[in-house]
Amino acid sequence: MADPSYWLIKSEPAKYSFDDLERDGSTVWDGVRNNQAAIYLRTMKIGDRLLYYHSVDGLEVVGIAKVSKESFLDPSDPKGRFVAVEVQPDHRLPKTVPLSAMKAEPKLAGMAMFRQFRLSVSPVTADEWKVISAMGGE
Repeated sequence: MADPSYWLIKSEPAKYSFDDLERDGSTVWDGVRNNQAAIYLRTMKIGDRLLYYHSVDGLEVVGIAKVSKESFLDPSDPKGRFVAVEVQPDHRLPKTVPLSAMKAEPKLAGMAMFRQFRLSVSPVTADEWKVISAMGGE
């Protein structure tokens, strides 16, 4: 099996927080209507690792999740154009990683998240993953 890829997924905690994901055990990551983000969802494989980022309120990486089911037609898309994946929690980070700290870290300057900030799904390199994991107390 190939090494996992790394991603950052964003959710507003008021809509679906990491607490909700831990409580539910898994969820369908649906409702993504941006073409670039949809391409990323189609690329995800089972076992890929996900940084779970709270957007709007919190602005921080709070936990680690993983892809548990590869892309399928998004049940919330009546036109059948977009896809979803299923994700499940792995663990909460010992320390949250605020956006401000990520932006201040020179090793993260090239992150896709900073180039296309509005995307709810973006790739993370293995080196970026290591830096953020360390910042989160791993």
